[in-house]
Amino acid sequence: MGVVFGHLSDYASGFWYTVALTLASFLVSLLVGIVIATMRISPAAPARAAGLFYVETVRNTPLLVLLFLFFFGLTKVGLAYSIFVSGVIVIGAYHGAFVAEALRSGVGAVSKGQAEAARSIGLTFSQSLRYVVLPQAFRTVVPPIGNIFIALTKNTSLITVIAGVDLTSAADRLNTTYAQAIPIFFGAAVAYLILTIPSGLAFGWIERKVAIAR
Repeated sequence: MGVVFGHLSDYASGFWYTVALTLASFLVSLLVGIVIATMRISPAAPARAAGLFYVETVRNTPLLVLLFLFFFGLTKVGLAYSIFVSGVIVIGAYHGAFVAEALRSGVGAVSKGQAEAARSIGLTFSQSLRYVVLPQAFRTVVPPIGNIFIALTKNTSLITVIAGVDLTSAADRLNTTYAQAIPIFFGAAVAYLILTIPSGLAFGWIERKVAIAR
């Protein structure tokens, strides 16, 4: 394990890059998820169809393929983004489809009487979603949102394929130099656990705090 302890600065650099990528991508996934979930439950049929198309297309396409298409494909038409921005957009948009489905199930768990009450006091569809339905839906879907966050954290490792400098990339560079795959990647695995285990505990705490008494 000497190679690990001797290069903690390399792990730290990759660790903080992964943290930044995770948080930025998760924020994008929440925004995308809210928009797509709203489209999925919209009274307008075209919006529902577009939301369904997005969810089914994105969820059934490998994230790695989307990263390649976005980062390398857009350069062919004159559009180019940095590696970090590309990762945030693609990883966030990909997991946004899963957030949307989680929220849609959460909306289904909200009593219909809540939406009817919102309409009875004159709220529009968007207002009832914003002030009544979605706040309650979020409280019911904390566990799946937590699972999505953890999956997103692990999936940030794919940024390595477009030369991102995350944890996995740091481990790969060290292994290229020292050829000690087991201790080097074990160190990376421990670093990921430092991210994911506390995240799971935090979402568990949030779930208990916001749980709706039934």
